[in-house]
Amino acid sequence: MRLPSQLRSLVGGAGEVPVDAGTVREAILAVDVAYPGLAGRILDDRGALRRFVNVFVADEDVRFLDGLDTVLKSGQTVSLVPAVAGG
Repeated sequence: MRLPSQLRSLVGGAGEVPVDAGTVREAILAVDVAYPGLAGRILDDRGALRRFVNVFVADEDVRFLDGLDTVLKSGQTVSLVPAVAGG
């Protein structure tokens, strides 16, 4: 899983964390087991993706796939990207 600089302090400064999971949700929760607190920054109290966090699987936004239930194939990269706003 690729992490933006804003979340790297939660995983000891790593830009990428290896994870073995079947879905995006499982990947986020697996990283949270190893590095508690990460899921709370990505998921809201209902377990849904927070509004200003984008998740990509192989360069595809999961909101246009199956969301957090998007199935991961071996070797695919999950990237967490904070939304950018401005004008």
